[in-house]
Amino acid sequence: MKTKILVAFIVLGMVSCQNKEKPASKNIIKTIAQDTLSKTLGGTANLSDVPAKDDKTVELIRKQLTVLLKKDLPAMTKDDRYFYYEAYDLNNDKKNEYFVGFSNSYFCGSGGCSGYILNNDGSVINSFTVTDFPIFIGTTSSENFKDLIFKSGNALHFLKMKNGKYPSNPSVQEKWKGDIPKDSPVVLDINAKKLEKYSF
Repeated sequence: MKTKILVAFIVLGMVSCQNKEKPASKNIIKTIAQDTLSKTLGGTANLSDVPAKDDKTVELIRKQLTVLLKKDLPAMTKDDRYFYYEAYDLNNDKKNEYFVGFSNSYFCGSGGCSGYILNNDGSVINSFTVTDFPIFIGTTSSENFKDLIFKSGNALHFLKMKNGKYPSNPSVQEKWKGDIPKDSPVVLDINAKKLEKYSF
């Protein structure tokens, strides 16, 4: 019930913020808002039709995945076609890079899951395999990119940027010795953070 009331107030807020120079569109929006409000308060509004959160980053990643996985798409089910993402500025250029991960049987096996690191424009920095989430951002850098700590095969592995790429298979990289630094940011903590998943 709280969700329905919240939706009603959001809709009313949208109506009150409309440009007063457009009375015709205002009347249409006002009518829709009033109808939605009455249905919401009456308990008859279908909240499953409310569009999911979407933004430019999600669209950018969706487009890139349809290109990167073009050959895979025919074999994938609807349940296979979703991803998680988190943004982090790996090279301190004031632009986020995107960590893209999956957690379904098409992309995950006994060794871990696959994923990507994308530039801010959607181009691929890296693909990676046999990874367990989350991924930790290290406190040191190589080639102006933060070093990464990946969990793979029940061990932590240290990945450094080399020639513009991180190693794609963390399981064969140097093992991380000791604990994760307390100030290391965490990305793609799919289970603990309950990240939103997006279809592609």
